[in-house]
Amino acid sequence: MSNQNERAELHAQIWKIANDVRGAVDGWDFKQYVLGTLFYRFISEDFSDYVEGGDEAFDYSTFDESEITEDMKNNLVEEKGYFIYPSQLFTNVAKNAKDNDNLNTELKEIFESIENSSNGKDSAKNVKGLFADFDTTSNRLGNTVMDKNKNLTAVLKGVEDLNFKNFGDNNIDLFGDAYEFLISNYASNAGKSGGEFFTPQCVSKLLAKLVLINKEEINNVYDPASGSGSLLLQVKKQAMYTDNKGNENSKFKGEFHGQEINHTTYNLCRMNMFLHGINYDKFNIALGNTLINPSFTEEDRPEGFDAIVSNPPYSIKWEGKDDPTLINDDRYAPAGVLAPKSKADFAFVLHALHHLSTKGRAVIVSFPGIFYRGGAEQKIRQYLIDRNVVEAVISLPPNLFFGTSIAVNILILSKGKKDNTTQFIDASGEEFYKKETNNNVLTEEHIDKIIEIFKNKEDVEYVSKLVRIEEIMENDYGLSVNTFVEAKSTEEIIDIKELNKEIKTTVDNINKLRTSIEEIVEEIEDGK
Repeated sequence: MSNQNERAELHAQIWKIANDVRGAVDGWDFKQYVLGTLFYRFISEDFSDYVEGGDEAFDYSTFDESEITEDMKNNLVEEKGYFIYPSQLFTNVAKNAKDNDNLNTELKEIFESIENSSNGKDSAKNVKGLFADFDTTSNRLGNTVMDKNKNLTAVLKGVEDLNFKNFGDNNIDLFGDAYEFLISNYASNAGKSGGEFFTPQCVSKLLAKLVLINKEEINNVYDPASGSGSLLLQVKKQAMYTDNKGNENSKFKGEFHGQEINHTTYNLCRMNMFLHGINYDKFNIALGNTLINPSFTEEDRPEGFDAIVSNPPYSIKWEGKDDPTLINDDRYAPAGVLAPKSKADFAFVLHALHHLSTKGRAVIVSFPGIFYRGGAEQKIRQYLIDRNVVEAVISLPPNLFFGTSIAVNILILSKGKKDNTTQFIDASGEEFYKKETNNNVLTEEHIDKIIEIFKNKEDVEYVSKLVRIEEIMENDYGLSVNTFVEAKSTEEIIDIKELNKEIKTTVDNINKLRTSIEEIVEEIEDGK
């Protein structure tokens, strides 16, 4: 089945679940229940598969719980990060959901049991609170217990029908696709913007490929505004390759790191890690404000990160100069100035640069205004150029993201540059995107075209140009793509010689016509 067909089938199935609870659960809340149920089913099946160890004759869902010892439980928690009893598995709960009068409270107890199984273990930081947004006793599900159970049953049965066996081998990002679909259908209706929580997969793929170019091995990847984790996971996916012997291998050898300020999205990110088969000891997702209270410091990781990918929120407010300690922060101090209080964009950029390893690359989705505005932002651009860490700036097509039609840019930073040039790429033209429903998308062909231009580092008329630092300085440290890449003229090219010929022919015809009219007039007058 093609990716497009898989995606269409997934969307149709999710919409069917939505119709089953339409009018009973607000769309925005419904999104959380579907995603939470998807996660519950996945970890249930993943845990069962692990316990069964490939033995087709052994079915953990029917295993006698009285035979489970504390040692067995502790060993499984050490290995998987959590424990689920057979009776708590999704398949058993969904099977009996319709006839279970205590469904909502039992689910609450199951989720608490799964989370509490990690108490005192190394996995606790990645397991605790995973189901915090799946409140099965909330009035958002219904005013009575019967209503709550009815709606929970509809969601459980709907997710039960979804086909995502062998999830790790799936050709699409099921969780990301479900999230993207729900966001696009409910964000505008609910009057809430979810676009900042999810980077479209086509953009995630482009960023992941850019960060990996010419990198033989990546030890760690980091996203300081991780959202639901789609960018981190794309790096994992794009790092896979087939070696000369036909074996599957990966450039990525390390761990996933991220920080997210929104509690709900932080939970989604951790869920997404588990959903993609990343064990609890291979990821570290923190909750908090990256700019003010960073969870990853130079002391924790003095070598820095080899790959940083991020789509931070555009032009949000932050403390800035209101906090006198920030100007002395090692991340911001070298620039000699803080990002404006009303526009934190460059605070994220400086944070990323600070945490880059000496061979690292950061690929950051950026609001276009930061590349031409004056004041503090100009001074920060000057610092970046003088330090020679701006590898490239790429302008993308408009309308790629949910909730905004802005044509964003990609800023690429590198501490291992070998020359003093910066590449500017204009990938905003019609040849770089395809229009699909309400948004534009980058197809594989478009992504590959941008990647090739970036790799080749050659001037392409109307598309890309390598610019020396001195020329950037002469342009007041502006980094707008259209300053350096000439736009292709849309005006019609006129051949003057051909035009003169046409004019001469037209004049001759007019003179002949005038002569004919005069002759006709004379004949009329003579006859008169």
